[in-house]
Amino acid sequence: MTQTYPKKRLSIIIEAPFLNRLLDLLDGLDVPGYTALPALAGRGKSRSWRRDALSSDAGRMVQVLIVLDQGKVPAVLQEIRTVLDQQIGIVTLSDVEVLRPELF
Repeated sequence: MTQTYPKKRLSIIIEAPFLNRLLDLLDGLDVPGYTALPALAGRGKSRSWRRDALSSDAGRMVQVLIVLDQGKVPAVLQEIRTVLDQQIGIVTLSDVEVLRPELF
């Protein structure tokens, strides 16, 4: 069996207009990398939405994924909170296994 290594996966869902602010913050932190993806549809407390039905970026959401060592998580979360305290955002943290730990 191929050996895997434990890491943490941080998922951040944020409104598209705030993406660059979040990415600038991540670029200054000790994270090995990230991937930003468009969110196509969703449902929150008040309503459902679909990306193609929105007329501006204001309601569009994006997801940023980060895989990193457990030891880096507290500092990264503390900094991310400075961006998310001022707007809509969801952060989840989960355990993952990776094949190449040197990348993370």
